Amino acid sequence: MISTIGFSQEKSIIELSAAPNPFLNSTKINFTSANKSTVIFSVKNILGKTVYKEQFTAEIGKNSIPFFKGNLLSGIYIYSIQNKNSITSKRLVIK
Repeated sequence: MISTIGFSQEKSIIELSAAPNPFLNSTKINFTSANKSTVIFSVKNILGKTVYKEQFTAEIGKNSIPFFKGNLLSGIYIYSIQNKNSITSKRLVIK
């Protein structure tokens, strides 16, 4: 028996952005999802350590996740939205 694992090139999460970016206290993470699915929103520091992680249910179409800096220091971070099919990451700057 031969089994193959296929990877779809179609992104199920598109148009990922943070507004405002850079930000002082809070920003909104906006993205468009091709399907209703559970997503993990995470933020990593420049050393690659996860400093924030939360699970959400994304609806089909436009989604928005509020993000508050909490006790994070000023600097550059990488934020990601991940579902079972893909992961999309971008840069985030806290003033």
